[in-house]
Amino acid sequence: MSKQLKAIKCPSDELSLTNCAIVNPREFEKTRHVEISGQSDKYIFTIRPDNIVPLGEIGFSAVQRKWAMISVDSKIIVKPYQFDLRTSSIDILTVEVDFIQKRNANLDPYDSDRLATDLVQQFSNQAFTVGQQLAFQPQEPNKKMLLVTVKSIESADLTAAIDGKASKHNKILSGQLLPNSVIIFERAEGSSLNLTGKSKGKVQAQSIINPDWDFTKIGIGGLDKEFNTIFRRAFASRVFPPELIEQLNIKHVRGILLYGPPGTGKTLMARQIGKMLNAKEPKIVNGPQILDKYVGESEANIRKLFADAEEDQKRLGPNSGLHIIIFDEIDAICKQRGTASGSTGVGDTVVNQLLSKIDGVDQLNNILVIGMTNRKDMIDEALIRPGRLEVQLEISLPDENGRLHILQIHTSKMRDYGKLDSDVDLKELAALTKNFSGAELEGLVRAAQSSAMNRPIKASNKVQLDPDAVEKLKITRADFMQALANDIKPAFGVSAEDFELYIRNGILLWSQTIRDVLEEGHLRINQTIKSEMTPLVTILLEGKPNSGKTALAAKIAMESGFPFLKFCSPQTMIGYTETAKCESIKKIFNDAYKSELSCVVVDDIESLLDYAPIGPRFSNFVLQTLKLLFRKLPPKGRKLLLIATTSEKDIIKEMGLMQSFSKVIHVPNVSRGVEILQVIEQLDCFSKKELDYLSKELRNKSLSIGVKSLLDCIELSKQATDVYRTAKFLSALEEIGGLHDGDY
Repeated sequence: MSKQLKAIKCPSDELSLTNCAIVNPREFEKTRHVEISGQSDKYIFTIRPDNIVPLGEIGFSAVQRKWAMISVDSKIIVKPYQFDLRTSSIDILTVEVDFIQKRNANLDPYDSDRLATDLVQQFSNQAFTVGQQLAFQPQEPNKKMLLVTVKSIESADLTAAIDGKASKHNKILSGQLLPNSVIIFERAEGSSLNLTGKSKGKVQAQSIINPDWDFTKIGIGGLDKEFNTIFRRAFASRVFPPELIEQLNIKHVRGILLYGPPGTGKTLMARQIGKMLNAKEPKIVNGPQILDKYVGESEANIRKLFADAEEDQKRLGPNSGLHIIIFDEIDAICKQRGTASGSTGVGDTVVNQLLSKIDGVDQLNNILVIGMTNRKDMIDEALIRPGRLEVQLEISLPDENGRLHILQIHTSKMRDYGKLDSDVDLKELAALTKNFSGAELEGLVRAAQSSAMNRPIKASNKVQLDPDAVEKLKITRADFMQALANDIKPAFGVSAEDFELYIRNGILLWSQTIRDVLEEGHLRINQTIKSEMTPLVTILLEGKPNSGKTALAAKIAMESGFPFLKFCSPQTMIGYTETAKCESIKKIFNDAYKSELSCVVVDDIESLLDYAPIGPRFSNFVLQTLKLLFRKLPPKGRKLLLIATTSEKDIIKEMGLMQSFSKVIHVPNVSRGVEILQVIEQLDCFSKKELDYLSKELRNKSLSIGVKSLLDCIELSKQATDVYRTAKFLSALEEIGGLHDGDY
């Protein structure tokens, strides 16, 4: 029989924790539960009789009034309700819990098994409905009051069990809690409640990967392998729910260091990581921006970057969202401690502050620091140990497939709109652009576009655009070849001008010895390319001054076809201090290590060493640098051919440098008249009459002259009149080369 009662506030705080509606004992004498018709639905409550409530009234706690949308002093219809225990006995009750007062939130652990026992003891045989909210005070000392929300109710089919059939669980909207009911606690979304124990349910963790992210459209050409490595090392653990991470006692990776040559896609990859992750907006900062002229401000800037993550960690604990901090040019603030000049030590304190934030006493587990640099050697070692920037990945120059992928990305729109001519073969371009970085390939595409866009412009008094040509504009293969030949050169490519300078007169094959030198060079090139056991191949060309050693070294290097060719010459280091010279030499070798195949020509070793026979003196600093670099093996997957030249073989041997070379090749002087005739014939610089005369004069003569000096004699004789040309030539040979009869 239904009654109309007036809703009032619960008479006491103690009664409000019973989860019962409080009524006068004479209101419903034999009724345990009641059904209340609310504004839009019906709600079931367990009632508790108490004389403190007058007849005609019913008391509700604030939580109950909020759930059932009941206003104080409103009239509500209340009628008795009876559960059918065969179908309404609660077998599994799943609830969400949170602190009832957010300001009381803390990270103290709450044992879900203890909470389940307390909840069954306090609310046994009471009615529960999906969506119902109630205040719950755990019995464990010093625990804060919790707000419990019923998420789902499952009942066992007792009728099936009585009939001897296997009982099955049914989802129900309301039921009666029994002493043996199973309680499963789940942390409410956004709550900082720290649940432990076996009665803790699986929390629906927010996916760390942005749901709108498409891995096929990542837009980073040639770096799929590197991106997969980063995902495996840094993000795979964050995909799993927090409870599994807790069970495995896993600490997430908190730092990644991306290093490699400029323009290879480090910053682009960091940006894409930020877009991929379903995390807070990444904080992107350039290393130099951290530094401040005022004492202590640089360290304060570091602290500000981590302030939001610290606040989240304190408030939400292990449930905190991920905070991403990206440092571009991190070497500006994280140089090796103790290397900074001056007495302030500002750089050291910045490194210390960063270390303490990433992996200090109050370490944060909700951060991901991504550092980028092209000078890994300058980074403080403490920053790259496990627990800090522990994932270090080299973003190297792309290989041919990588270059093809990058070109496809940068030409995709042109291809879609039909602006890329059919004669453009991206595979051909990928093969031609050895050692191009991603940025240089993008520049190549832009240069080709500018070349094509220049065609429709009419060159007259005024700049005019041909409207018909605009519609027909296409970027052709010729545009790419023009850009490749004239506009874009790779930073880690071939210094063609340096090498062509030394062989501008070609190579004169005046004897079999010179052919043998070139043949030995070709064998060493093949050894560098094909051998897996000798990634470093070293050759020393030694001989007297002006014998053509540098030209032969340049010729061998050019014929190797390696994507990286570099000349290390003392001519480019005039006026350098010892330290600057060593740094310059070291940089050449470090650049070579970034290419799969490299060739470095170290010309005139004794001049690099500042060797002077009077004294004698030389730079031991440079000597030790060369010794170490000549023996240092390139990184895995990289190969280096080193060709050096010297005119002081004995001195180099005494200094201990000879042991660094796998092959020493002697480059001889021109020593016989027939060899001079070979040079003259190849140059075609004398008439037949003059050649016959010289042949008769030189046939049985001997001398010792470098081929470079011989060419100078020939050029000098060309300046004389025809009558005196041969005489001038023979006179020069006698003066410079000691021309005489018989063997030299």
